[in-house]
Amino acid sequence: MSRINRVMQLLGLARRAGAVAPGTEAVRQAIRGGEARLVLLAGDASEAQLKKIERTLRARPIPRARLGDRTTLGAAVGLAPLSAVAVTNAPLAEQVVAELGDMLLDDSVAAGGR
Repeated sequence: MSRINRVMQLLGLARRAGAVAPGTEAVRQAIRGGEARLVLLAGDASEAQLKKIERTLRARPIPRARLGDRTTLGAAVGLAPLSAVAVTNAPLAEQVVAELGDMLLDDSVAAGGR
């Protein structure tokens, strides 16, 4: 199984566990509330949506990655297309981060050692 498929399975598990914040505003709320443990951004998300999330992430040690497109990201959590999803459960987020490996964005804290 590819690591992308594994990440998608973990996102589905996180959704069933109630451990995702789907959509730009929910992600921003999870970041501000200290609940976000990982932020995933769709590769085809609009620049405006990405800027909102990046501003909210500024100076916060939350790993992030670009993953698939809006349709794929939404489908992974059983919803319509989404620009972003936050994983709020620490153990699940750690599993996703481990699967993503070098796909983490360079400015995310988890990738800081490279």
